[in-house]
Amino acid sequence: MIPMVDLKRQYQSLKTEIDEAVADVLAQTQFILGPNVSALEKDVAAYHGLPHAIGVANGTDALLLALRACGVGPGDEVITTPFTFIATAEVVALVGARPVFVDIHPGNFNIDPAKIEAAVTPKTRAIIPVHLFGHPADVNPILDIARRHSLRVIEDCAQAFGATYSGKPVGAFGDAGCFSFFPSKNLGCYGDGGMIVTAADDIAEKVRMLRNHGSRERYYHADVGYNSRLDEIQAAILRVKLKRIDAMNEARRQNAQRYRQAIRRDDVIAPSEIPGCRHVYHQYTLRMRNRQKAADALTQAGIASAVYYPVPLHRQEAFLKLYPASPALAISETCAQEVLSLPMFPELTPDEIGRIADVINHAG
Repeated sequence: MIPMVDLKRQYQSLKTEIDEAVADVLAQTQFILGPNVSALEKDVAAYHGLPHAIGVANGTDALLLALRACGVGPGDEVITTPFTFIATAEVVALVGARPVFVDIHPGNFNIDPAKIEAAVTPKTRAIIPVHLFGHPADVNPILDIARRHSLRVIEDCAQAFGATYSGKPVGAFGDAGCFSFFPSKNLGCYGDGGMIVTAADDIAEKVRMLRNHGSRERYYHADVGYNSRLDEIQAAILRVKLKRIDAMNEARRQNAQRYRQAIRRDDVIAPSEIPGCRHVYHQYTLRMRNRQKAADALTQAGIASAVYYPVPLHRQEAFLKLYPASPALAISETCAQEVLSLPMFPELTPDEIGRIADVINHAG
């Protein structure tokens, strides 16, 4: 069986160092906002060339706290993509704002900047571009629109740690960059975890307060906040992996190139990479009209595959209840019917990629 991601292989390669890091936390018995969280925050901030990184409980909370720290709330509108995991828009609704969905670019599955400006209204307060599957969104035109309309930009980097745009890491462009450390992510822990990076002192201060029950000083609460702190054990694990993130991302890129060379079908559209972008292939996602035949053939061969995402957010029941006048977003809807993600992780072997490609090449 070839899984979508094999966390056992990665753990075995790092077992000694990870076990020692976890044992050290257990020996020190400082489990909440301890030295590993502080050290990880410092290292992630430095990686992105920013003064602030704040660890939080998960990637969804990272988006939620970033929205609140940027002042987004009831009655506001936030422009984002419908072709993403629900957390991106879910958090907008949770702060009382309205997600406004804009269609995607078919070449990279990210929000199409050319379609954003038409969606801006007097109620718009922010844009959330998603760097989907590890490919950076086209950031510069989004920032231009935001500047013209005095909008916040909150980057959803959940699938793109280490991806770059014009040589700069994603997350370092907008008012805040939000990361998930879910186990299957390029940089993943062994539970839930997330982080917010920002250049803004006021945003960083607000997030630190919100993640800890709205408190700057123990038992004194300036705001109604959350219990959203990155776990010390998870931070220790992430520190081990962070040292290797560029090498692991490069292994993903090499595997993507192997897929590209091995899959030879005229009716398959392989993932592309816009010039100036460095794709880190959290997912290797094809487009094909006979997706189900290929998925069935892979299953029969003992190979996993997945559809991310079968229903765009503007067609999800949760949002149809809130916004029944849902627009038709043709590209997102077409991609939802055609995408198929193949196994992708750094430890995937050339032989396994060859087996997977062979099944794709000969599927009906």
